[in-house]
Amino acid sequence: MKVDELRVLEADELTGRMRAARRELYELRFKHAVGQLENSSQISKVRHDIARIMTVLRERDFGIVATLVADALEPVTVPQEAEPAEAVEAPAAPAKPKRTRKKAEETS
Repeated sequence: MKVDELRVLEADELTGRMRAARRELYELRFKHAVGQLENSSQISKVRHDIARIMTVLRERDFGIVATLVADALEPVTVPQEAEPAEAVEAPAAPAKPKRTRKKAEETS
């Protein structure tokens, strides 16, 4: 499953795929624990699919829309609502005193 395929889906379709992928991951982990799983790389593939779905959902939450530029055919992210960031300076921390080594007193 590719990210471009996920970006064209509706939100309810994405949540349905998320549920299905999590269920599949649960079943794969169960099979792995019992010893019935032949190909353990399936677990990582399903985990990557879940991460892709979550990424698309979070992009939509933040209002980031990925569009394709016709000339370059590369995905470009464009924020829907751009707000100017205000520069806030943190208060300066007081300078710490330098630590010096004390010479050990020699006792005879």
